[in-house]
Amino acid sequence: MSRAFVKEGDDDLSAGELPERPLSDHPNYVTPRGLELLQARLRELQESRERLAAEDEAMAKQKLLEVKRDIRYYKAQLERAKMVDPAGQPQDEVRFGATVTIREEGARQHTFHLVGDDEADVASGLISWASPLAKAMIGAKVGDTVMCQRPAGPAEVEIVAIRYDAGQPARRA
Repeated sequence: MSRAFVKEGDDDLSAGELPERPLSDHPNYVTPRGLELLQARLRELQESRERLAAEDEAMAKQKLLEVKRDIRYYKAQLERAKMVDPAGQPQDEVRFGATVTIREEGARQHTFHLVGDDEADVASGLISWASPLAKAMIGAKVGDTVMCQRPAGPAEVEIVAIRYDAGQPARRA
């Protein structure tokens, strides 16, 4: 009989039933701030695990499975982490940890900080170094124009400024 027709109780949940959080194939570069954030998140999850393990509710057990899965993910990310000090990067070109101001067609400017995957937050101007825009900018210098692929199609952007601020997040221009 197909498992689709078998009703299982909440007590039957096991860690094997939750899909693991995927780990990227590319290196896990992190800024000093990104490393601190990973460590802080792991501590929070470990505290949650202790609190949830003491509860005897079905919802707490489900949440505990999620927390255990996330702990495995963050431990793996910390093991894979390669901290990159922005101060050690070539200051005149875009590399990991750079804060880059670009100008789009129409003279609109945006500022982005190139960070690791777990630190990325586009709304805050933090983009993954492995994103299409970041990949297009890596190696570019002020005055260079690069082509990047966006959902609306290819776009040309000019590199207006590059700076390295020891891992501080950028603010949108």
